[in-house]
Amino acid sequence: MGLLSILRKLTSNPDKELRLLLLGLDNAGKTTILKILASEEITNITPTAGFNIKSVVTDGFKLNVWDIGGQRKIRPYWKNYFENTDVLIYVVDSADKKRLEETGIELYELLSDEKLKNVPLLVYANKQDLPDSLTAADLAEALGLPSIKDRAWQIQACTASQSKGVREGMEWICKNFKFK
Repeated sequence: MGLLSILRKLTSNPDKELRLLLLGLDNAGKTTILKILASEEITNITPTAGFNIKSVVTDGFKLNVWDIGGQRKIRPYWKNYFENTDVLIYVVDSADKKRLEETGIELYELLSDEKLKNVPLLVYANKQDLPDSLTAADLAEALGLPSIKDRAWQIQACTASQSKGVREGMEWICKNFKFK
């Protein structure tokens, strides 16, 4: 089931626009999640060198998902996409313990930006199928998510390559927030 199907079920007013900003380190699974949300094939995914945008207009509802590359040289440009973000989705490779500190630093830099003030945060703890991956609860603790008091946040375990857990994260967004 694609994101659009979920939104049709959960939103009572279809005359809304939702802007989702999808960020995280390279190889975390952002593009895979984007393709799952758009109900697209995920067999051939390459690293995002810039950004991907998926926009869908149907029944008066406009969905804009911005997937920005996560390579170190691209990250300074993330700030160019913050304006008018309704929800920040941050994707973490739960099995990449070597870069856990790096992903935490990047996340907190995002959360400290004035343009993302009070923007709800959904963290996907991706790649739960891999050996030795951190659970969503352990990842939340490692990233210090419980200390976040200035915005609503949720962590969602997922295995995007198997379409597991992605829908549940989107349901949290749709049930808890009102959009433009």
